[in-house]
Amino acid sequence: MGHVTQDAWDAHYGAGRSFRPLGDAEHTLLRAHVPAPPGGRALDVGCGLGELARHLAAAGYTVDAVDLAVTALDIAERTPPVSGTVRYLRCDIERDSLDDLHTSYDLIALRLSYAFIGDRTRVMHRLRERLRPGGAIVVITPLAAAVPADRRRTALDEHEITLLSADWHTVERHDTDGLACLVLRDPASGPVAYRGKGRPSPHALTGAGLVVTDAAGHVLLGRSLKGTWELPGGKNDADESFAEAAVRELAEETGLRAEASAARLLALLMDSVHGMPRVTAAVRVVDFRGTPEVREPHLIHRWEWHALADLPTLTADLFTPSAHVLDVVWPGLLPELPPVHRYPLASEPRP
Repeated sequence: MGHVTQDAWDAHYGAGRSFRPLGDAEHTLLRAHVPAPPGGRALDVGCGLGELARHLAAAGYTVDAVDLAVTALDIAERTPPVSGTVRYLRCDIERDSLDDLHTSYDLIALRLSYAFIGDRTRVMHRLRERLRPGGAIVVITPLAAAVPADRRRTALDEHEITLLSADWHTVERHDTDGLACLVLRDPASGPVAYRGKGRPSPHALTGAGLVVTDAAGHVLLGRSLKGTWELPGGKNDADESFAEAAVRELAEETGLRAEASAARLLALLMDSVHGMPRVTAAVRVVDFRGTPEVREPHLIHRWEWHALADLPTLTADLFTPSAHVLDVVWPGLLPELPPVHRYPLASEPRP
């Protein structure tokens, strides 16, 4: 679903609205699968009015509860836990620094909040860095198949659940009352693997891959329906330059707008696919307008801003030409790349 503004959440809670109460089946699952260890510490992400945070405190955890909405936190703080301790913090888990959080937790819970995170891979990497050995991240989410069509964006479909589960060695799934409860332990990490997406059409032998970064230095990657992460970009039309192709594809695929005059052609890269030579232009854009969204759902499932440090340990494959283009901008970041012929055209200053 992506990011919802603080004003929208404050209006939601200020109007007296909330979400479904914590049910008995969820109580039972939490008690059975993530009981509080001695001195256990928990983080409730997207705590809303604090119902789960108070439940975890009563179960024996010392709880940090974070939410974007000040209105929700004000209401939550007026209802103290029956027992235990809850510390409420205003934090946009996707955009703010996490320095005010503790460095390690036995349990990190995201109840009815995961679908509202846009850059899910990056956020989950940052959260799992705070997970103690043996700890668990629990994601409780509505299932898309169990909610009305107008609420599907607040739920996860099976593709998103598979993508979330791929980053963990141990995944327990328990479905109840239209919810999936995922208990994730032992995070997986790379090295990242590379693969293509099948035999291209003859015209697919020339194209551009575009590196776009946000103000924080995160790089934009799309999750292809063929199972790879890839940069924006694609085939160039007849009489179209690589820079023009790159910014056109950027707009068509993500809705982001950039000027071809501001696009830098850094290198030409040549490898082979199914016995045919393939030429990919590495293009860089810094100035752009808009917010990424899926414009071609038959090709791309979602767009995310990724931290550079996470790329070498992606558990999903990285499209090979995209990996080569990334290596032009950040040489040596990705390990053991497949062979490629590189023809530099411009130097890219290191960030």
